[in-house]
Amino acid sequence: MRFMIFVKATPQTEAEGPGAMPDQQLMADMAGYHEALAKAGVLLDGAGLRPSRLGWRIHYGAGDRRTVTDGPFAESKEVVAGYTLIQVRSREEALEWARRFPNPMGRGQEADIEVRQLYELEDFGDTEQTRRLRKLGMG
Repeated sequence: MRFMIFVKATPQTEAEGPGAMPDQQLMADMAGYHEALAKAGVLLDGAGLRPSRLGWRIHYGAGDRRTVTDGPFAESKEVVAGYTLIQVRSREEALEWARRFPNPMGRGQEADIEVRQLYELEDFGDTEQTRRLRKLGMG
């Protein structure tokens, strides 16, 4: 079972300049946590994301018309600032790892993370489409 831990953005993660970068204590906490995940064999990937002002969104409208909107995006609570992807045996194991996740904004700061389970190809049955995706190394 794969789970993604999302770090929710804050005004600090959306800010510009070097002062918005994580401090050394937070970097040490994150490094230690990810080292523990790797040692346990459950870490698949993880990274911080640059501010939404450097990104864009694509809206699909009627007739699949696509509209591109450049960032930044006003509601930072709806923006992801980083993620960690893990593979574990159960929801309970994912919850235990998530409880150990360091405060992503630094000790004593307000912050939120969200954990979501990924769909696996087997959730969609054995079809031509899932076999094509499996050949690509997905799922």
